[in-house]
Amino acid sequence: MQRTYIDTVERNSLFHLELRRELQAAGVELVDVPENATAIMVISEDKTDQRVLSVSARNVPTEYEVYYLVEYSLQSGTEVLLEPQFLTLTRAYTYDETLVLGKVREEQMLREAIAKDLVRIVVKQLATL
Repeated sequence: MQRTYIDTVERNSLFHLELRRELQAAGVELVDVPENATAIMVISEDKTDQRVLSVSARNVPTEYEVYYLVEYSLQSGTEVLLEPQFLTLTRAYTYDETLVLGKVREEQMLREAIAKDLVRIVVKQLATL
């Protein structure tokens, strides 16, 4: 994994940006074209969203769950170093319609924390190869 190319359609996602930072911090050279790479990491899914967990008696959401899902694999030439792996992490938070701006920021912070946790898991797994 000395020179790695990351193949993803979500180039500006939280996960991708954090993964790039962590790999570079670990001494991996990230290349811009797959022809120059010794390994290709394919991120085939990189998705985050939220869903309602509970509602009040007035049918107003009171709790949400933020989730982040990634699917990735690693190959070197024709050799598959890591079969496709699926990871999903979730965090729940309460919602108060009188604190909308604060809750929007809380949701964003949760997404960032989840992305960092996912990257730590992936980097730890890659270190074992």
